[in-house]
Amino acid sequence: MPSDIVIKCSKAIASKGWNIAFAESATAGRMSAEFALTENSGSILRGGIVCYEVFVKEQILNVPHTVIEKYTPESAEVTEILAKQSSNIFNSKITVAITGLTTPGGSETKEKPVGTIFFYIITPSSKIIHREVFSGNQEEITLKAINKTAELILSSIDS
Repeated sequence: MPSDIVIKCSKAIASKGWNIAFAESATAGRMSAEFALTENSGSILRGGIVCYEVFVKEQILNVPHTVIEKYTPESAEVTEILAKQSSNIFNSKITVAITGLTTPGGSETKEKPVGTIFFYIITPSSKIIHREVFSGNQEEITLKAINKTAELILSSIDS
């Protein structure tokens, strides 16, 4: 069941007559699923793509290999490209891209520990760029990132 903030965000998007699409790496489709479980899903959910593996980022969403090599697959730079490419594909009013580290074994460093999530959200009125480090296990980090996405969208809609 989606969280209260995801439900509230879904209602706010519907009230604007907008739709939403996702490019999900770290959350691997869970965000699309959470929004799909809201009562407004039929009117707001445009679609999504899971781009967990580098191959999908490069071959389907056209992230240049040089960008991935320079910044890593889990970075603000890659997340921005994912958002822009997905916005073109889905022609959505709101496009969310998310990358990050929910488990060890990726590109984590002291400066970018497990739990680091990168958000790039395109709305009709703004571009939201956010980085946050969440604590917890893989599912907890994923759910916190989904709730943060809803919070960031709501803040944008309300402002």
